[in-house]
Amino acid sequence: MIRLAACQYAIDHWPSWAAYATHLTELCETAAAQGAQVLLLPEYAGLVLSAQLPAAQCADLHASLAGIQPLVPRWRALCEQLARRLGVYLQPGSLPVLDDDGRYRNRAWLFGPDGELGHQDKLIMTRFEREVWGVHGGREGLRSFDTAFGRVGILVCYDNEFPLLARTLAEQGADLILAPSCTDTEAGYYRVRIGAQARALENQVAVLQSATVGRANWSAALDENIGRAGLYVPPDYGQPANGVVAESTELCPASSQWLFADLELAALRRVRDEGQVFTRRDWPLQWEVL
Repeated sequence: MIRLAACQYAIDHWPSWAAYATHLTELCETAAAQGAQVLLLPEYAGLVLSAQLPAAQCADLHASLAGIQPLVPRWRALCEQLARRLGVYLQPGSLPVLDDDGRYRNRAWLFGPDGELGHQDKLIMTRFEREVWGVHGGREGLRSFDTAFGRVGILVCYDNEFPLLARTLAEQGADLILAPSCTDTEAGYYRVRIGAQARALENQVAVLQSATVGRANWSAALDENIGRAGLYVPPDYGQPANGVVAESTELCPASSQWLFADLELAALRRVRDEGQVFTRRDWPLQWEVL
């Protein structure tokens, strides 16, 4: 049994590094104190670093991306230090990173009790990212990460809406997919949420979603945020009939809130061998009947 924590993360204004570091530290300590072993923050949670920039730069979409780049190494070091000290696996959301080819990519790192495990870039960009921001999709494909309890994959927001991406992670042996998301409408939230639940059903894995919430008029990138946190599994023997292990009740809380959920991985794995259906095993049959 592992305890998971997914954050409905309020986009608050932290005007200095000290204020931000205190905020992230206290947030992670709160989750760890409740026994959480995996902590998930949402897509673009790292963009709150832009609150430390001058107001004019923060209000400029492209200037804000450039402005946070010097803070990224310090942010990664803080996340690694928290994961090591608290003995947890921390996926602190994502942020745009200027890659070595001069292009921005939406990158999500994973940290563990032994340090940084690596990163996963978002692969498929939304229209806003592609057409307005100029953020590009990842060029390294999908990877999974070994942890003390099993293999974990990351699908960033929109990537959860594409079945073959989750299938790739399942074939790599992932039992849990982390789904950090950032959506500015209720419809956007539901697109990712429905995708996450469908991916859990198809691959007989667990999918943990985290979302940004609240208004941030000071940010050109994160002005409005709507979403819930949730843990989704295949509806089958030993699992909830609707596939929802836990889900935030409030769509847009005023402050950051953790959703805690316990996941019994042994029971989840049994579904693949003893379930009512074998969607994971029967996946290749689609190609035989088409």
